[in-house]
Amino acid sequence: MAFFSMAGSTLANLFKKPATRLYPAVEPKCSAITRGHVAIEVNQCVFCGICGKKCPTLAIEVNREAKTWEIQRLKCIACGNCCEACPKHCLSMNSAYSRPVSSLEKELAHEVARGA
Repeated sequence: MAFFSMAGSTLANLFKKPATRLYPAVEPKCSAITRGHVAIEVNQCVFCGICGKKCPTLAIEVNREAKTWEIQRLKCIACGNCCEACPKHCLSMNSAYSRPVSSLEKELAHEVARGA
C-alpha cells in the first residue's frame, strides 16, 4: 500500500509548480520589513571604530591606520546597532540582500583597494 500512496504523491508533484523559487535565476521579493544588510558610504566614514565596538557578533573590523572597513556578512545578524552608533551616519540598513561573494572575489577586491 505504501508504494501506491508514494506513486500517487509523485504523479501529483509532477504537474505542480515548484514549492520554492529558482534562486538566483528568480530574484526574491523583499518585504518592507526585511532588514537585508548593512551598507556603508566609505567616503563619509572617519574610521572611528564605534560600529565595530557596538556589533554584538564582532562582524565589523575597522582599521584606522589603513583606512579600511570590513564586515563579515555571515557573522552579521542585521540588528542595526552599528547604524545607530555611527556618529557620521554613513552606515545604513539596505533592504535588499547582498549577493554572495567568493573568497577569490574578496582577494581581488583587496588587491584593487591596495592599488596592486
